Amino acid sequence: MFTLTQKVAIVTGSSKGIGSAIAQTLAVQGAKLIINHRDSATEAEAVAQSIIEAGGQATVIQADVSQADEAQALVKTAIKTYGQVDILVNNAGITRDNLIMKMKEADWDMVLKTNLSSAYHCSKAVIRPMLKKRQGRIINITSVVGLSGQAGQANYAASKAGLIGLTKSLAREVGSRHITVNAVAPGFVPTALTDVLSEKMVADIVEQTPLKRLGKAEEIASAVAFLASDEAAFITGQVLSVNGGLVMQ
Repeated sequence: MFTLTQKVAIVTGSSKGIGSAIAQTLAVQGAKLIINHRDSATEAEAVAQSIIEAGGQATVIQADVSQADEAQALVKTAIKTYGQVDILVNNAGITRDNLIMKMKEADWDMVLKTNLSSAYHCSKAVIRPMLKKRQGRIINITSVVGLSGQAGQANYAASKAGLIGLTKSLAREVGSRHITVNAVAPGFVPTALTDVLSEKMVADIVEQTPLKRLGKAEEIASAVAFLASDEAAFITGQVLSVNGGLVMQ
C-alpha cells in the first residue's frame, strides 16, 4: 500500500464508476478527497459519506469542469477547504457514440469539451499552486480506445488520444518543478459508459482480451494510486495501460 497521508486529491467526475473507485482508493491510503460531480449530487454525497464512515475526509463540490470558470472555482474551493491540492485526477468523461457520417456536431463538441477541455481547464487551475509547492501529481484517465481507435467512437477516441498528447506535453513543461503528469488507459470496465454495449460486443471484447475478462474499477484505481504516490516520483509523461492485454504497446 502506498501512503498518501496529508495529501489532498481532486478527482473529477467521481460520483460513480471508475471515478468513485479512484476517490475511495486514494482515501483509503490517507488522502483527503474532493468529490466532484456535474449533476449527480446524490451519488457524490454517497461516495463522500462512505469515505467519512471509513475514517477518511471528503468534501463534495459541484462543478461542470468543461467550463473554465467552474474548473477554476473547483480548485479554489478545494484549496480553501484543505489548504492545498497535491493530486489532480482528470477523470470526467462521457460518450455520444455514432458513426461519423451520422454524428451530430453537438455530440462531437460535447465529448471533446467534457473529456479533453476539462482536463486542460483543471490542469491549468492547479499548476500555479503546484509550482509554488514544487511538487504535484496530475493523472489523466484516457482509454484503450485512445490507443487503438474504435468504430462509432471517433469523438471519444479523439478526446482520449488528445489526453495522451496533453499528458506528454504538460509533463515536459512542469517536470523541472517536481510535478509529474501521467495517464492511465483503462480497458473495458463495467460502468455506465459501457452499459450501452451489446452482449455480443462485450463477448467479443472478452474473447480478444488475453486475460479473458473485463477489468474492475478497483484495478484502475490501484494504478492511479501508484502514480499518485511518492514511489512514482521518477515516472512522468507515461501512459499506463490497464486493459488485460487487449492493446499492447
